Amino acid sequence: MYRNMLFSLIGAIALMTSPAMAKNPVVGGKEMFPQKNIVENAVNSADHTTLVAAVKAAGLVDTLQGAGPFTVFAPTNMAFGMLPAGTVDTLLKPENKQTLTRILTYHVVAGRLSSADIKKQIKAGSGKAMLKTVSGGTLWAMMEGNTIVLKDEKGGMSRISQANVFQSNGVIHVVDTVVLPN
Repeated sequence: MYRNMLFSLIGAIALMTSPAMAKNPVVGGKEMFPQKNIVENAVNSADHTTLVAAVKAAGLVDTLQGAGPFTVFAPTNMAFGMLPAGTVDTLLKPENKQTLTRILTYHVVAGRLSSADIKKQIKAGSGKAMLKTVSGGTLWAMMEGNTIVLKDEKGGMSRISQANVFQSNGVIHVVDTVVLPN
């Protein structure tokens, strides 16, 4: 009898702590908390280990833990995996820190832009919004059905697969492709 009660209790606890029961967005299998900053949440996402390693290698941890606010288009591990073989390993080398930093900061826009904010800019721009990145580059946002799509300076396209993961110092939008500056 006690054993069955114990198993029932364990099952109930597992359900309450499962991603399906999370009250905040779940990214990479972990709940993201709005009171935590971008880095504090990102390190818990199993889908963003490559991005976190890159942010550390580029020395951007302190920046992304700062007050912001920042809008981060966060590529998944799969997105990094779509780059040519060896690219990530090469970028993570200390001698390539400047290039890595430029690519990572190309994924960041100053301010806290929700998907609704981006859609308003797209509408105001007659179907296209120009977003200035903190690297000094430009991303263009447009709609493809109900999905926000980003076009980079090289003509590559990336889709927001999960929007509006709000943080204490900004917002993350998960993207399916690494965007690249010229």
